[in-house]
Amino acid sequence: MLILGLQKTTLLDYPGKVASTIFTGGCNFRCPFCHNRDLVIPPEDVFAFSEEEIFAHLNKKKNILDGVCITGGEPTLHKDLPEFIKKIKALGLLVKLDSNGTNPDMLSFLIDNHLVDYVAMDIKHTKEKYNSIACMTHFDISPIEASVTLLKQGRVAYEFRTTIMKECHEASDMEDIGNWLRGADAYYLQSYKESEQVINPVFSAHSKATLESFVNILKPYVQNTQLRGID
Repeated sequence: MLILGLQKTTLLDYPGKVASTIFTGGCNFRCPFCHNRDLVIPPEDVFAFSEEEIFAHLNKKKNILDGVCITGGEPTLHKDLPEFIKKIKALGLLVKLDSNGTNPDMLSFLIDNHLVDYVAMDIKHTKEKYNSIACMTHFDISPIEASVTLLKQGRVAYEFRTTIMKECHEASDMEDIGNWLRGADAYYLQSYKESEQVINPVFSAHSKATLESFVNILKPYVQNTQLRGID
């Protein structure tokens, strides 16, 4: 596991839980709005945590923590992810996984073996616009579709989420995404926010009123659609 970050305590990353967040390095997307540039494209002099350091922290705090959030980058790129999670579960901690959904086989394995308790999957855009927003050439959407179908089976608690940008998302896109995710348990819209770690800082946020209108468009498809992190 390439671990490039550790947030020792968070009340935000794992809904309703006290957690630590582990950030893995590397990603198979290059979304220009991503706010984790150094995780997606690690610099040569990047500092990496050893597993020993991670588990020293978790052992020390296991009686305070409810769980661990594993995010990135894209955690499912790491073949040793299941073994890493097994060690976390052995401490009696819950595990939440953040994923872009490009590795449904890994996701299915983790669910089948009860290695994840909650999955948050990013939905970048409509099926037709994934190529442009993820900066991929001839990207095959079928793994994303497979992961959506897998999660909607309800074998693990899950949510879908989308970062919304004025330059990329409009009302008609919400209709298309709503049709795609129809019947899902939960869908969260997150407004784009500028930061020093954004890969290509050329985007801006919709108004709160527009975001609320997007929620209203989506609710007939996914009843539990909400805004997240909006002041």
